Amino acid sequence: MPAPPVRQNYERSKPAPQIYTKLREKKMSKVRLIVKMWAASAAILGQSIVAAHADDDYVKMAKEFISRATAPTTGWAGPTAGPKAQRHKVVIYVSADQRNGGARGVDEGAEEAAKLIGWDFRTLDGQGSVSERTSVLNQAIALKPNGIILGSVDAAEQAPLIEQAAKQGISVVGWHSGPGPGTIEGSPIFTNVTTDPTEVGKTAGLYAVADSNGTAGVVLFTDSIYQVATNKTDAAASAVRGCKTCKVLSIEDTPINDASNRMPQLTTSLLSRFGKKWTYSIGVNDLYFDFMAPSLRSADIPGNGFPRSISAGDGSVPAFERIRETEYQVGTVAEPLHLHGWQCIDELNRAFAGQPPSGFVAAVHLFVPSNISSDGGANEMYDPAGYKEAYTKIWGK
Repeated sequence: MPAPPVRQNYERSKPAPQIYTKLREKKMSKVRLIVKMWAASAAILGQSIVAAHADDDYVKMAKEFISRATAPTTGWAGPTAGPKAQRHKVVIYVSADQRNGGARGVDEGAEEAAKLIGWDFRTLDGQGSVSERTSVLNQAIALKPNGIILGSVDAAEQAPLIEQAAKQGISVVGWHSGPGPGTIEGSPIFTNVTTDPTEVGKTAGLYAVADSNGTAGVVLFTDSIYQVATNKTDAAASAVRGCKTCKVLSIEDTPINDASNRMPQLTTSLLSRFGKKWTYSIGVNDLYFDFMAPSLRSADIPGNGFPRSISAGDGSVPAFERIRETEYQVGTVAEPLHLHGWQCIDELNRAFAGQPPSGFVAAVHLFVPSNISSDGGANEMYDPAGYKEAYTKIWGK
């Protein structure tokens, strides 16, 4: 009798229990990974939304700030009391460079005020070089005046001669001679007349943010020989960097007095480096933009195109003309140059009378195409009303 056939086991084979465990762990790992990825994506999205809101808020703040900075000036906020005009004084204005519209404008205002108050007034031009500034300051001291006004002559650069003048009993007032308004630490300068450079720089930076709706790519031009210029640039760069969707592309340290030689080639180089990313320029002086236009024209960039230029001082005649015609400049945080000239004379009068400085600091004001014809802009300058009448009354003239 044959042996019975071998019985086949047709039941599906079952894996060992440990295999089930591994399979479950693998599935759970996938689930955990998916959850982590989803959470990470949600976090990134959430951060993006928060960042977007933060940028929206920053741009909104910038626009509100610029609205105030461009608003018409109202009334006289300066001094209304002080010493009567001191008699028989000789004052010399030592200009860093009369090619600079700022220094020249203050000179014009100071000369006008000196004539009214009854003083002899003379101007010496430093012609844009350290050696020439030293030379003319020596000349000024040798003339033994009662007072010297430093027109954008840096206090640190000429410290020994300023000390010498003070020791000879000459009262010294600065315009843009130090890092901010008022007294200059370690210097015998009676007071430094200027708007707040930090506010000036901040205004220029926030205008780039506001005008670009938070997309500005900015190149800044400065001259580190002047501490006031460094302060402006630092403030402008900080204002731009406060907008996370804006970018400071470069800070170019190039001498103001050599702008005519340097700016054409530098402009061409920057266009090559940054191309269309470069949408705004901020300079510590309008003079930079006097010599930028030819290179922009050569690159077929229209006057109302990009990059748009904004000056953090001083409000020169060519700058007003460029803004009015929308030719390669859209803004200047102009100094009230003639007012500052009158203030320099008033501060010297206080020094001669043995009284303290007035402490007056003029408010920051930004000129753009929409307000270029107000507050003196029609005459290509920032010239707010009220100061001449106020100082005339103080001096008893």
